[in-house]
Amino acid sequence: MMNRIITAVATLFVCSLQMPAQTLEVQHLANNNAIVRFSPNQEARYLLIPIEEKSPESDIKVICGNSLVRTLNVHLAFDRVDYYVPLDLQEWKGEDVKLLIHLPVDRTNGREQQSEICWSKMFLSDSYAKDNREKFRPSYHHSPEYCWMNDPNGMFYLNGEWHLYYQWGPYGSVWNNMSWGHSVSRDLINWEHRNPVLMPDALGAIFSGSCVVDHNNTAGFGKDAVIALYTSAGDVQSQSLAYSLDGGNSFTKYEGNPILTSDIVDFRDPNVFWNDEIGKWNLILACGQEMRIYSSDNLVDWTEESRFGKSYGCHEGVWECPDLFKLPVEGSDEEKWVLFCNINPGGPAGGSATQYFIGDFDGSRFTVDEVDRYLDGKALWQDYGKDHYAAVSFYGAPDSRHTMIAWMSNWEYANIVPTTQFRSANTIARDPFLYKAGDRIYLGSRPAPEYNAAGLDKTVKISGSCTVTLSNDKGEEFVIVYDQKAMTLSCDRSRSGITDFSQHFDRVAVAPVHRKITSLRIFIDNSSVEVFANGGEVCLTSLVFPDSPFNSLTISK
Repeated sequence: MMNRIITAVATLFVCSLQMPAQTLEVQHLANNNAIVRFSPNQEARYLLIPIEEKSPESDIKVICGNSLVRTLNVHLAFDRVDYYVPLDLQEWKGEDVKLLIHLPVDRTNGREQQSEICWSKMFLSDSYAKDNREKFRPSYHHSPEYCWMNDPNGMFYLNGEWHLYYQWGPYGSVWNNMSWGHSVSRDLINWEHRNPVLMPDALGAIFSGSCVVDHNNTAGFGKDAVIALYTSAGDVQSQSLAYSLDGGNSFTKYEGNPILTSDIVDFRDPNVFWNDEIGKWNLILACGQEMRIYSSDNLVDWTEESRFGKSYGCHEGVWECPDLFKLPVEGSDEEKWVLFCNINPGGPAGGSATQYFIGDFDGSRFTVDEVDRYLDGKALWQDYGKDHYAAVSFYGAPDSRHTMIAWMSNWEYANIVPTTQFRSANTIARDPFLYKAGDRIYLGSRPAPEYNAAGLDKTVKISGSCTVTLSNDKGEEFVIVYDQKAMTLSCDRSRSGITDFSQHFDRVAVAPVHRKITSLRIFIDNSSVEVFANGGEVCLTSLVFPDSPFNSLTISK
């Protein structure tokens, strides 16, 4: 299982030993500025930019002719090259291109700007190497082809394909330059990387959002057009729209953007769905520490209907990445709406996590059941591990499913986990469900059925309190403890491998248990362990960085 190879092979941008055919002209200016000039030809598809992650950030403006066409923020290499990232020059072939680079003052003040190694290590190339040299690259979890990734965005299912967009930083393996990357799968295991679809523009970076398929052409862009609503993050945050007429492979931004504005600072992450019960579109939006709910007939003009969140749940951090849909309560005739709210910080194991609220929604207002479960900072959590955040669902999933995927990391250490060519992966896909324990309703998340025949997991039958230990030949271990008396399930990764990159990483994650546990289903990959108790009634997701894969499982009382 641990050696499974997927077809979407990751890439690492590395320096070729061959000298470039074209040279770069560098002019050093006053006030820590420089201009790099070149004219890309048919042999120069990419400018390879040398990155040093610990260096301070430099600002790069890409100018074609006299027009600003791209703005980048990168950690240029000054003392050493950690890796290279490509700037694709395809759209500027045969034109004069200039990079106006502003170096950080705290780095270059008092030293010669010309001495920085970035000038000699930056070069044009017709190609880049595709050598995957990261042992922590997941074998079956989705991860970016290269560089940084965080929140899943705009996910939808259409014509047998699962489309996954994601927050992508294409110019380094730390958060920055937010765009929408794009991957597609037919089985939720093997992912094909496609071209990015949304890049920053004059309104700002491209933050999180959602996609829908407009089967009835309510927006007027065409029947079955894929409509993306996303946050434009510039000096202010506002909501913008783009549409695709080729099934989601490319998008055109709406000329009337932004379509929704506000006077508050944190105003982001639109989640849109068609509500059959009212015959309209609903939108739920994260606004500071509450959710605002809107309705629309055409996906462009929105009316605010209500607000939710004050006095309910955890408010230790900013509310983000909402979702809202209806689920049946298993074993009954009941149906309930579930509102998902991702929050950072404030999670049960520290840092970021996904809380949820159970209640009713009439197309205008969401009201919670059992108010006492959410007052005074109390919260219910979808996953009690350290590494489950920004969970949202695919629009139009088959068989009326609400399949979800989360970002598998935590903002306490996401930028410094021990990988280089890429950072972050997603959880396996999960189908949420509601179940009763006693007289209360809880949310569970079972692995999507696509994994059932793939042989990626280990199932352990248990009876009473026990300890399940995953280990390798190096003596590293990941310890799962079920305490039947205390009604808890915990995961301890303090001895799982590399942990010293962050003081927040080796904390034990503990989940409450609502019914006696009889089975554990465990998904182990090269850098993660996901534990599902009783088919997903309790979930704990954890990153791990062992010296070698865990190849032994033992159970003790």
